[in-house]
Amino acid sequence: MNKSYLSWSSGKDAAYALHLLHAQNQLPDLILTTLSKAQQRVSMHGLRKVLLQQQQEQLSIPSMLLEFEANASIEAYETAMESLHTNLKNQGYQQAIFGDIFLEDLRKYREQQLQKMDFTAQFPLWGEDTHLLARKIIDAGIKAITVCINADMLPQNLLGHPYNHDFLDQLPSGVDPCGENGEFHTFCYDASYFKKPVGFEKGAVIDKSFPHPTQKTAQITFSYLDLLLAT
Repeated sequence: MNKSYLSWSSGKDAAYALHLLHAQNQLPDLILTTLSKAQQRVSMHGLRKVLLQQQQEQLSIPSMLLEFEANASIEAYETAMESLHTNLKNQGYQQAIFGDIFLEDLRKYREQQLQKMDFTAQFPLWGEDTHLLARKIIDAGIKAITVCINADMLPQNLLGHPYNHDFLDQLPSGVDPCGENGEFHTFCYDASYFKKPVGFEKGAVIDKSFPHPTQKTAQITFSYLDLLLAT
């Protein structure tokens, strides 16, 4: 039996990919998420591990967490992923599923790395018009909240905003409605296939600056909403 895993970011795209897999009766056998080992948070999203675990408990699918050092090199990352896929291969896994939509370089990298380990890749959302896809996600009942925004591109009032039609209507021109270029990230707290919604509370807003990927002297500022497990 060929098994598959879903790369789970904790956000709306992965949640909608799983929604489609439910509809096709092709559920993955495993949910896989990478974490920062030191911070115990989901990479890029800044989501606390405890909330991720609460989220994954609602999916009724086995889950796995893979932790990385904050300053892990690309070589260290690829070595760890190779070891993981070797172990998964021995358990009958042959396919990885991702929620990517149109980033060609990222897809090519994933496929090249997986090919080395004799895995195939599936992209259920690939090639979708993100303006239409965003509304499909919302209309499918995916409940999400923005937990990270590029503060240079989005106003602060959109941090912590529900991912809904009102959110889409407020997006500045040029911002992808699915945040596919990294403009924002979300946390999915409920969906039609969740056993129950994940309870959370809004915590502090944390700003972090990172080197600009193309401009040597520039920086990019991201604002994170620190979600807390509801008490």
